[in-house]
Amino acid sequence: MDPEIKTPSDYHAALYIRLSREDESEGPSQSIQNQESLLLEFVRQHRLSVWDTYIDDGWSGTNFDRPGFQRMIADIEAKKVNMVITKDLSRLGRDYIMTGHYMERYFPEHGVRYLSLLDGIDTGTDSTANDITPFRAIMNDMYAKDISKKIRSVKRDKQRKGQFIGGKPVYGYRMHPTQKNKIVIDQEAASTVRAIFSMALEGLSCRQIAARLNQKGVPTPAAYAHLPVARPGPYTGLWSSERISEMLQNETYIGNMVQGRRVKLSYKSQKCLRQKPEHWVVVEGTHEPLVDPETFRKVGQLIRSRKHTRSRTYDFLLKGLIFCHECGYPLSVINRKNAAGEDVLYFVCRTYQRFTKAGICTCHCIQEKAVTNAVLSMVRQLCLPYVTASSLLPIAREMLARAEKTNEAQATLSSLQSKLDTLTRHLDQMYLDRLNGLLTQEDFQRLSDRIRLERTRLTEQKEALQQPPKSPSRKEEEAHALVDRFLEDFDTDRALLVSLIERIELTADKELILKFRFSDPRDSKLPEDA
Repeated sequence: MDPEIKTPSDYHAALYIRLSREDESEGPSQSIQNQESLLLEFVRQHRLSVWDTYIDDGWSGTNFDRPGFQRMIADIEAKKVNMVITKDLSRLGRDYIMTGHYMERYFPEHGVRYLSLLDGIDTGTDSTANDITPFRAIMNDMYAKDISKKIRSVKRDKQRKGQFIGGKPVYGYRMHPTQKNKIVIDQEAASTVRAIFSMALEGLSCRQIAARLNQKGVPTPAAYAHLPVARPGPYTGLWSSERISEMLQNETYIGNMVQGRRVKLSYKSQKCLRQKPEHWVVVEGTHEPLVDPETFRKVGQLIRSRKHTRSRTYDFLLKGLIFCHECGYPLSVINRKNAAGEDVLYFVCRTYQRFTKAGICTCHCIQEKAVTNAVLSMVRQLCLPYVTASSLLPIAREMLARAEKTNEAQATLSSLQSKLDTLTRHLDQMYLDRLNGLLTQEDFQRLSDRIRLERTRLTEQKEALQQPPKSPSRKEEEAHALVDRFLEDFDTDRALLVSLIERIELTADKELILKFRFSDPRDSKLPEDA
């Protein structure tokens, strides 16, 4: 049905044209030139004014972040366009949800009339073609899904045959100049790869190898390939231990083609998911190796032998809250013995730790206890005017009265029991870690003491809830005791700290900057010895 346009002078039309590789299989009728010719003929016959022609050549219909489409949307927002014309509905898009959004909501809300010539769709009129539009959109979506399955099947088949189908070969290789889906050695990068394996065989750790490469100014794989960096950071352009470790365990360097490490989440999404090694596609002997299998095996053994050397983690009150002021990355903690042989935790900058010789950032080394005490002092100073006994007593009385209600009491008891069970499991796991040598006796003792203390506190709360109803005087005493206990320990409650503090930054001069989740008129900077 030919759309009826009574007042063509009222419209400023946008001619939208799209073609993707899968559309080319439908024949030459879908070509850019064919679509443009059809749209221009329609415009001429109906004496319409064309604002612009928007073309997306090589873009999938499941992706709406197309440059031409987004430029058209910008012109609609600027009220330059009030009519959109496509050859058929699939040119607008093949994702039925997004296609429906634009047809049923976006275009009407912006006063845009949409025409699909071959489908007879015209949102400016009430017609049967418009009623079945959702079904057309679903069919287009199913077509895109079917094409995606076929493409994925073809790619998987090529992977199983050992043909390279990626965009860029792994560092040390390049595409074969004449043969498709085949890689050959890139001699310039290969020398660096061989040097990395040689250093690993000498016993250097991945971190030491990365530091040596950074010291020599060797370009990273991304820099060597001249790849753009979306969000440059302090690590940009530097080798990392993670990159070295990944290379040393990559079978591509012994002549095996390794593909399928990541798969797309959906044909509608660009997000990829990491696959487990057992799901990778590995084909042996597809290209010339850079290192021999024996070297690769020995290096792998060395890496696995170091796997658990730094498995120890430390719990501290400010975990996840404290960052380096200069580079913005979270601070880590290290454990050092003092003169008395006691374990002492220190904050250090993670960037400095990883790239010490490269001169990125500074150490920021300071005792964790000193920083924690300074922060707690500030928090107490800010909170004490608001957490007086007189202001807390009514709240404590209300909470105790509420806890006496059966349902809430039972819920609280269940919650306490769940927490107790969790603490017991943690304690059991730590005991196993101690037996397996993953925890030192000192760390086990320190962590177990903390868990036992917390378990005792929860047990007392549970027993208190299970007691028979109390007399009014007894209730008042308990309310006062609850307030006293809160005032004594409120600033060491991690949940409270997280709710108050958004971020803590430590400067190179050992100055602390506290950023609260609420507006505070006072200066929130603290010197080291605060």
